[in-house]
Amino acid sequence: MKNKPAIAFLIAATPACAGFTLALFPQARLPIAAAVAYAACCFFIVGIQSRVLRWANTPVPFRIPTTAGQQKSLAWIRPAKLDNPATGIAATGRMALEILCFRSLFRNTGARITKDRMIFRESLGLWLAAILFHWSFLLIFLRHLRFFVEPIPAFVFWLEKLDSPIDVGFPHLFVSDITFLAGVGYLCWRRFADPAVRYISLVSDYLALWLLLGIGATGVYMRYWGHVNVAGIKQFALGLATFSPTLPQGISPVFFAHLFLVCVLAVYIPSGKIMHGAGVWLSPTRNLANNNRAVRHVNPWNAPVKTHTYAEWQEENKDKLKSAGIPLEEDDV
Repeated sequence: MKNKPAIAFLIAATPACAGFTLALFPQARLPIAAAVAYAACCFFIVGIQSRVLRWANTPVPFRIPTTAGQQKSLAWIRPAKLDNPATGIAATGRMALEILCFRSLFRNTGARITKDRMIFRESLGLWLAAILFHWSFLLIFLRHLRFFVEPIPAFVFWLEKLDSPIDVGFPHLFVSDITFLAGVGYLCWRRFADPAVRYISLVSDYLALWLLLGIGATGVYMRYWGHVNVAGIKQFALGLATFSPTLPQGISPVFFAHLFLVCVLAVYIPSGKIMHGAGVWLSPTRNLANNNRAVRHVNPWNAPVKTHTYAEWQEENKDKLKSAGIPLEEDDV
């Protein structure tokens, strides 16, 4: 499909248009906004649980960790404890670096062809953008807890101070807002600029990026330029959290666009590639120790099979083996 980016943009813009349209009909704001929010939350929870349970119940009869280094063998050979973990502790360390630091992505390389040879070099742009996006997203998500709980937890204030080390302007500028948009912007630019990535991209890939960009742009606009009714938005969010939704007057239409974009993203996550956030924890190529040489692993799901040992075969054909001059194992003892 040649118009994949355009189709994804239209799909992502649909909830934004719905939000602005909803703002024009005050009587329908509360029931529709609450129904969409609750439906998206239910779909998100049920979808995440169903996929995680399906992955957890999938048999993994063999240890298949990715081996990117020297396996533990002889004492005088130095093993790669993180790249080829032989114990559960080493596998835990590998998982921690993978989840917190994206270690495998940090080792990404790119290839460039010169006149007489191919040169491989480090390619850290994708790793840096992924780090900026994921950690900024987590920080922004935790900061948003101030809208859903009362009293506000103390760690939320600490995060805000950490996120705004320099008091610039009013309201204070959050570093995570800049890094979030920068990370998502680079990932979106990469989809368009790299021919190889653009060739394998699907509509869902563009949709996720457009949703994230829309959420970030509307959120930044409301904080720094929109002058929205923050107290009213918190009252609405607290009402949703306590199952007694109320919608005060004076809430900006941009908020409805922001809310609908978040709901669409919540519905998309269980069925899209963003589920790698939960799938990485259950990945057998990452969370298993490579101790196949030290420990014998028997597949517990193997069906019982009638076996025929060599001793039984030899006993059945003893006379023929002797007449042919073939020595028997019992003769060698």
